[in-house]
Amino acid sequence: MLRIPCPFCGTRDHSEFSYGGDASVEYPALEAPAEAWLEAVFQRDNIDGVQLETWQHLHGCRMWIVVERDTRSHEIHSVRPAHEGLASALAQSADPVNES
Repeated sequence: MLRIPCPFCGTRDHSEFSYGGDASVEYPALEAPAEAWLEAVFQRDNIDGVQLETWQHLHGCRMWIVVERDTRSHEIHSVRPAHEGLASALAQSADPVNES
């Protein structure tokens, strides 16, 4: 069973989450040709090893997170909020120097 450590709610069963896809994909601009979108959306590598994935905690805080997971063993190496602003806020709240 895959257990994902949500940075907001703690470790939860994967059934609380919805898989969002490969977090390393860079999507083209909206005006890009259809071929560029075809490549970004449908032409993916099937990675055998560590990859970055997006997941949404649907049955919890509903936040999007980026999970670094090994596809062979399902071992999770790291988890962070998908939104950089939230990641910064969490880092600052964990830093005792910035606490007032």
